[in-house]
Amino acid sequence: MIQRLPVTMALSALLTSATGLLVGRGRKPKNASPPYYLLYAVPAEVSGAPFADLNEDATLVYQVTSVSGPDPSDPDSHGVADQAEWMADKARTALLGRDPATGLWLHPLAVPGARVIGRALDTEPGATNDPSDAIMSYVQRFRLDLTTA
Repeated sequence: MIQRLPVTMALSALLTSATGLLVGRGRKPKNASPPYYLLYAVPAEVSGAPFADLNEDATLVYQVTSVSGPDPSDPDSHGVADQAEWMADKARTALLGRDPATGLWLHPLAVPGARVIGRALDTEPGATNDPSDAIMSYVQRFRLDLTTA
């Protein structure tokens, strides 16, 4: 059976190391100011064999929200679309980028007990903003296909 928590932790570590930005799992990273990412595990839908089947593959979906915000040193600044899109590009490259010569992932996703056999962009609703607090966010959902190791 593929456990979700190790996948979540590995994905969070990959996003942090590949982008150099903080990642909060479901909430703002502690003591962080934007820019940062929020990582959410989207509830899984399963079909086929029971989820507890030790030989069954799994498809898990994660939402990555890029959070752009004001520059703390500039009281008149605000989150901007350019920064949110730059962050989305970094996240997309971190999770989906491949070496053109070998076809291998630029950033391996090491999950104990499982092997990632596919990665894809599931949906990309794009940018939203909240003018009241100067935050702009950009939403992407990534699908990971895994099999037992």
